[in-house]
Amino acid sequence: MDCQSSSGSEIVTIDIHKAKDLLHSGHQYLDVRTEEEFKKGHVENSLNIPYMFNTKEGRVKNPKFMEQILSACKKEDHLVVGCQSGVRSVYATTDLLNEGFKHVYNLGGGYAAWVENGFAVTRPKAEL
Repeated sequence: MDCQSSSGSEIVTIDIHKAKDLLHSGHQYLDVRTEEEFKKGHVENSLNIPYMFNTKEGRVKNPKFMEQILSACKKEDHLVVGCQSGVRSVYATTDLLNEGFKHVYNLGGGYAAWVENGFAVTRPKAEL
């Protein structure tokens, strides 16, 4: 596990094997990618709350991210936070830790690493 310090809170980055073990033991997967990315495929049973949105000007932070998190999760919940490659999830994990969440892990490599290792994902059904 890799640890980075930010604002007094410690981000713990885990690899996909550790993440898979945590998910099987009851942790919730929080996917912070955009809805468009999520719809193309995601980790099974994951919760999607985008950290950023795509706009004409580029990506902007979701202004209601923490509000949406707090309506779906408790600060005591055990979360694995992932995005596409592991960058947005670091920012999201930092925000969660600063908000008082205690059991939050950042998924290093993100969804791309998950797929690359052949782990199960939910994808849209192919149209005939």
